[in-house]
Amino acid sequence: MHWIDIIIFILFTGGVVLFGCSFFNKKGSSDEFTSAGRSLPGWVVGMSIFATYVSSISYLGYPGKAFAGNWNAFVFSLSIPIASFFAAKYFVPFYRNQQSVSAYSFLEQRFGRWARVYASSFYLLTQVARMGSILYLLALPMNELLGWNIEGIILITTLAIVAYSMVGGIKAVIWTEAIQGIILIGGALLCLVLLLFDMPEGPLQTFRIAWEDDKFSLGSFGASLSESTFWVCMIYGIFTNLQNYGIDQNYVQRYHTAKSMKEAKFSALFGGYLFIPVSAIFFLIGTGLYAFYKVNPGMLPEGMGADFVFPFFIVNELPVGLTGLLIASIFAAGMSTVATSVTSSSTIFLTDYYMHFRKNASNREKLLVLKGASVMVGILGALVAFAFMNAESALDAWWALSSIFSGGMLGLFLLGYLSKKARHIDAAIGVACGLVALIWAVVDPLVHANLAIVFGTILVFLVGFLCSKILNKN
Repeated sequence: MHWIDIIIFILFTGGVVLFGCSFFNKKGSSDEFTSAGRSLPGWVVGMSIFATYVSSISYLGYPGKAFAGNWNAFVFSLSIPIASFFAAKYFVPFYRNQQSVSAYSFLEQRFGRWARVYASSFYLLTQVARMGSILYLLALPMNELLGWNIEGIILITTLAIVAYSMVGGIKAVIWTEAIQGIILIGGALLCLVLLLFDMPEGPLQTFRIAWEDDKFSLGSFGASLSESTFWVCMIYGIFTNLQNYGIDQNYVQRYHTAKSMKEAKFSALFGGYLFIPVSAIFFLIGTGLYAFYKVNPGMLPEGMGADFVFPFFIVNELPVGLTGLLIASIFAAGMSTVATSVTSSSTIFLTDYYMHFRKNASNREKLLVLKGASVMVGILGALVAFAFMNAESALDAWWALSSIFSGGMLGLFLLGYLSKKARHIDAAIGVACGLVALIWAVVDPLVHANLAIVFGTILVFLVGFLCSKILNKN
């Protein structure tokens, strides 16, 4: 890679870290650290929600999916408007009226301390696993593109993210995510335009080849539950995104940062709806890569994995300068997602655990706990990333872990939110049945793996609801 591209990459990533650190406030409070004092405009929060959706996995995985297959995975994006609507109408007002910034304080109010501990602990496990997978999967293309050591990339990336997350809090994370999101979109658009106009017969040739080879297919519309059909992807997307908007601390915490209820509702809609056209750009890039290398078959190394075709194109086909920008965009996508996990996890550690034992902790004490927790979460994420180096498939391992860790949380929340008569014991029985079913679904799948969260959610809710009807005679 040209030295100019390396300089652009270093300047951009270094600039992001410095920008995040610029939010340091010596007289800051724990409230500013966790909710930005409810001062941020809706579009900035919305860009942050969008950036949370777009990780380096999306940046590389979506083009890879379209290159190797079709647009079936795009159905996930189409499910987001449904979740965004429910978020703006129900979830945002609900959480904005809660006294705690924690997404799980409501569960303690409804079902007792155990429910909050269950949800928050599984959330923390999910975030650490998520950080590890993203850090590792981010290091892989960086290793290929720049030739840097994977372990070194993981460590440096972790240090940089923890630095500005710890110093600037949620305000620094959200503003840096907004900037990273803009760069990400701009870089992807430029790449798509160059890719389309690189075709010998112009942009229309790409669409003609893709149409002839059925590359725009959204998948089968059949009734199978064991295959990645249109309906499986849509149902999975609806449940996953409802969980994101409804019970995920990353999203709930952002509702609290907006300066008004109106701005918070707008952020939920804006962040979700923006993801649809941007993810379409990524899929178009993958389709364009398929057409490009079909008319230029000798240019692509034999046996190259689908996820590495886009990085290969960036390094070998883009002009000097733009290559560095695109690599920086990929890196930014990963950094923003990991930074979100760091701040949200440290917030949960403070609100759901430390303050349970130290209710009268001073502001200084809270800030020290938040910063210490940020460092601790960063270290754990890096360790998990190192562990993923020995996994056969880091992405498959992450999907399996996330299904088990988070599959029952939405069902528990819906039980508490929709059923007024459900008691502690009803919820506990529902969660126990849901967890058993989730582990069974992952270990011995009878349906598509993506549906584990669907059946887990439904089972927790139904079992808890039926128990409240059968066991509660009063």
